Amino acid sequence: QVRLLESGGGLVQPGGSLRLSCAASGFTFSSYAMSWVRQAPGKGLEWVSAITNSGFSTSYAHSVEGRATISRDNAKNTLYLQMNSLKPEDTAVYYCTKYPYDYWGQGTQVTVSS
Repeated sequence: QVRLLESGGGLVQPGGSLRLSCAASGFTFSSYAMSWVRQAPGKGLEWVSAITNSGFSTSYAHSVEGRATISRDNAKNTLYLQMNSLKPEDTAVYYCTKYPYDYWGQGTQVTVSS
């Protein structure tokens, strides 16, 4: 079955960096676009970034553009999100999701606080 397992979250100080990972299994990873979506405490889901199946094209929400880099390693069936210059408003549970948003991981918590 399809499985998405995020990791790499944690507590980081403002201005710090984190690299999130999402290990995928149960489907042909290289055939699907992938996205990161986050949910801040008490708020709805916010799309963060997406990447095409080949990895050649990426897109970002305005809120993270210039601070985030999405990438993938199709040989390792893994999706990544590098987040730099983190802000308190980046605090959220981060989910990876397979296009067309039919499967989601359990999420990884990112907390940005001093």
